Amino acid sequence: MNYNDLTPAQAKEEYAGTLAEYEALKAKGLKLNMARGKPSKQQLDLVSDILTVLSDPADCMDGGIDARNYGELAGLPSARAYFADVLGCKPEQVFAGGSASLTLMYDLIAKGMTHGLKASAKPWAQETGLKWLCPAPGYDRHFKITESFGFELITIPMTEEGPDMDKVEEYIKDPKVKGIWTVPKYSNPDGVIYSDDTIRRLASMKPAAPDFALIWDNAYGVHEFAGEYVPFPDILAECEKYGNADMVYEFASTSKITLPGAGIACMACSEANMKYLLDLMGIQMISYDKVNQLRHVKYLKDKAHTLELMKKHAEIMGPKFKLVTDVLDREIAPRGLATWHEPKGGYFVSVNVKPGCAKRTWELCRDAGVVMTGAGATFPYGKDPQDSNIRVAPSLPPLSELEQAMEVFCVCLRLAALEQMTK
Repeated sequence: MNYNDLTPAQAKEEYAGTLAEYEALKAKGLKLNMARGKPSKQQLDLVSDILTVLSDPADCMDGGIDARNYGELAGLPSARAYFADVLGCKPEQVFAGGSASLTLMYDLIAKGMTHGLKASAKPWAQETGLKWLCPAPGYDRHFKITESFGFELITIPMTEEGPDMDKVEEYIKDPKVKGIWTVPKYSNPDGVIYSDDTIRRLASMKPAAPDFALIWDNAYGVHEFAGEYVPFPDILAECEKYGNADMVYEFASTSKITLPGAGIACMACSEANMKYLLDLMGIQMISYDKVNQLRHVKYLKDKAHTLELMKKHAEIMGPKFKLVTDVLDREIAPRGLATWHEPKGGYFVSVNVKPGCAKRTWELCRDAGVVMTGAGATFPYGKDPQDSNIRVAPSLPPLSELEQAMEVFCVCLRLAALEQMTK
């Protein structure tokens, strides 16, 4: 029954029945969580043997370097080589850090504010009217970083090929526009893989701001859950090809490969940028946790071995995403209430409901015991102009709970739409 074809009387009748379904679900006192892209206990158990990789003091030696001691600001050479293998760049372009790439991203923007991103650039804090491009739907934590430093956030619509590059190329003519956030593979939340043309246009940009930063958050570069690994170009080499070697900063981590709370992360950039940033970082720290870096290198070994591990993750993740899209296909598609992407990797399903219904759907889910990412979170300032995008995160709950959560979600989505129709 397509809700768009209902007469007013039919809509009222459908509303009454759906409200009864909702009240029955609410009475169950459920406590279910689809809010964040957290790996499940099953995934954490899969890799928990990483904790015993370093069982002897001799295991802490890495090419003559004792990982337990001071030194190696840019990270263990083996950790830098590991990330270079995964990303396709050179080890000398990699900075290996601690558990969160978000920390490295925040620190980079902070250094732009206090010192400038290049030796020749003045600190952003000495400028006014700073702006930042934010492809949306996108990652709320990205947006919060630049918002916290006072940038004006400019929404760039997402397409099936990545950010709307016509708009990007228009905005970067303004020297006040200092950068852009990107998640190029299995974007958060749409699950889009940037097309070759989008990557070329990003790499070849000629921004008016000489200190413009292309933030390339390659968070899901090896995170397929359906099908084979999709190769992806080295953005550092692509930018260098167009004379933009110093424009790009790439980030990645093992957060959803090993243990999110105890992983390792990296930043990759040009060698010139690396030298400049290391001079600043050398005042800030001596090094990140090299013991954990070594633990990961010994456990993950290289890209090929990592991809084999990710196939085991896919065996856990794949059925969850299939359940989500199967339920949406069964309960929502025939009613004409939403559209969604069906990604083959990443951690989210992006659902676009009828305009004006996202927040109400979220509220109904909350009141029925299902926690979800707040409606609007995928847009700058938490304001979705259409009030239509909802991010579903299937990874954390076991299948039985996920099925319950999706039942609640679909009933809430139906009820929100019917409320709007019967006003």
